[in-house]
Amino acid sequence: MRSTIQEYLSGLRGRRVAVIGIGISNTPLVRMLLEAGVRVTACDRRSRADFSGLAEELEGLGARLRLGEDYLEGLDQDVIFRTPGLRPDVPQLAEAVRQGSVLTSEMEVFFQVCPCPIIAVTGSDGKTTTTTIIAGLLKAAGRTVHIGGNIGKPLLPQVGEMCPEDIAVLELSSFQLMTMGQSPHVAVVTNLAPNHLDVHKSMEEYVDAKRNIFAHQGPGDRVILNYDNAVTRSFADGAPGRVTFFSRAQALPEGYCVEENAVWNAGVRRRILELEDILLPGVHNIENYMAAIAAVEGLVSDKVIRNFAKTFAGVEHRIELVRELKGVRYYNDSIASSPSRTIAGLRSFREKVLLIAGGYDKHIPFDTLGPEITAHVKELFLTGDTAAGIRAAVEAAPGYSAEALPITEYGDFSQAVLAAHRAARPGDVVLLSPACASFDRFKNFMERGAAFKQIVYGLEP
Repeated sequence: MRSTIQEYLSGLRGRRVAVIGIGISNTPLVRMLLEAGVRVTACDRRSRADFSGLAEELEGLGARLRLGEDYLEGLDQDVIFRTPGLRPDVPQLAEAVRQGSVLTSEMEVFFQVCPCPIIAVTGSDGKTTTTTIIAGLLKAAGRTVHIGGNIGKPLLPQVGEMCPEDIAVLELSSFQLMTMGQSPHVAVVTNLAPNHLDVHKSMEEYVDAKRNIFAHQGPGDRVILNYDNAVTRSFADGAPGRVTFFSRAQALPEGYCVEENAVWNAGVRRRILELEDILLPGVHNIENYMAAIAAVEGLVSDKVIRNFAKTFAGVEHRIELVRELKGVRYYNDSIASSPSRTIAGLRSFREKVLLIAGGYDKHIPFDTLGPEITAHVKELFLTGDTAAGIRAAVEAAPGYSAEALPITEYGDFSQAVLAAHRAARPGDVVLLSPACASFDRFKNFMERGAAFKQIVYGLEP
């Protein structure tokens, strides 16, 4: 049963609350709780010196801080807000729940108190672009949109400003969905492939987490599924709401598909969007548009869709053209933290590219990546913890030739980028698409992409 944010906060007064993680999403949450008179303990693995004055600010507002390696010890608060990256079954959280603590998160509470319809997107690849397209289409149609979840700003502190006629558009990660007990009015699953297996215990657990985006829907809700992906196609059997498929690979009797170089609403035989009008490169972005168009069904006109597609240039760090220098184009695809994401990036280019890849090991096999690199890459520059693993997958791929595809490894990220620059010739494409997470060298994929862009912008003309 939904409540207002005022009712929820009133119910917390007099109770003890812990917030795990003092980061981008939870810091506004801590402030909101303190302003409402709630007793808050903010917990974080980092030390006081890492917060540059934030620790003192929160203490000044009334928070109690628990910092350092023992930040999870002794949790016994009435309500505990989990940060998305922390598994809900770590021993300290599990013990607190056994003793009566309620485990929740900023996003779970947002679902309870949000006054407007929610459209949410998940998947292994394409989440951010699809979410951004949905929000952009709705805004272009004149709707007031609140975008958040895994991107944008935390929405719970803003929920008091939302109106019933607004729309919230969310990107949700598997970590956010693991404990989710509610589902959005419209759910989108772009695709599923092995990912985050360094955190999830198995592929089955990862898939189960994604399933939560629609598992709690009602008969009047909708789920949008990729028909071309075997896992997402199988979700239709257990969906409690209306199922809409989209497919790039084949015609469908209903849903959204590609025919005659255009996106069609197959059920009513309506031609919606010409593929040549989509400014974003890559066939995967055709799929992202189909998912988005299905999500805004009945809310956005075809004319608005066509005008938006002609002008939307994409999201930073996602096959982002950084610059063209002496006939060489440099693209930043730092978001590609899995093999499937890099494969989609490679297939976006007609020519073979100079690829910079490698990074943190998420324990995802590179078997499928090796043949794709062999087919789409003219020279490979590897760096990071997974360099040897990617090299082995490429060298084991059918048709690999050391003469046709030189491979070099570099201990330093900047060395790999500069080596690709030196090897590039007019007409070439240099692509950063790591196929791995960034945590071996960087805080996140955004910092990695920014480092790449800084190096490229610094190249001598």
